[in-house]
Amino acid sequence: MIRVVIADDHAVVRRGLLQLFAATEDVEIVAAASDGVEALAAAEKHLPDLVLMDLSMPEMDGVEATRAIRSVLAEVPVVILTSFSERDRILDAIDAGAVGYLLKDADPDELLRGVRAAATGDAPFSPRAAKALLVLGGRRKSADGLTARERQILALVAQGLTNQAIAHQLGISHKTVKAHMSNVFQRIGVTDRTQAALWAQRNMAA
Repeated sequence: MIRVVIADDHAVVRRGLLQLFAATEDVEIVAAASDGVEALAAAEKHLPDLVLMDLSMPEMDGVEATRAIRSVLAEVPVVILTSFSERDRILDAIDAGAVGYLLKDADPDELLRGVRAAATGDAPFSPRAAKALLVLGGRRKSADGLTARERQILALVAQGLTNQAIAHQLGISHKTVKAHMSNVFQRIGVTDRTQAALWAQRNMAA
């Protein structure tokens, strides 16, 4: 069972999500919060498998709440569920620690797939959100500090390959890939694989 905390300031949206997940056999809503402060408290109390987070909320918005949750519960993934698909909002959410970004106009099946994917360690992104991230401009950083091998591995991460697949493709050990990834995280200033992939997409595109 995937235990989920949902956070949205609109009661209609919360009710809709509760109804959607109530019809599934593998997802349970353990708490429904109306703002970021409540979301943080609910996450700390219930230790869910996933937090589904709106962006625009009173008291504490979704970006601040995501950052707060990830700082105290690093093992709990946060997936944004919002109506905003602007690139800067997406980047703010990812920089705060969100592992995925879904849109409220998504089909119910897409939302369910996203929740299940995040619960298993994947990074679900709405196609429109992913497309927005591929548009260059703003927040561009230099990749000059990376070695040729680190650039190569980071490019494969951006393509969605796992460490095991990268090791197989490059003919190196899984342990070596992990070591390179640790160095990459430190060099580009990110803390997880999702952030690294998005950094590569916006800083290493041709």
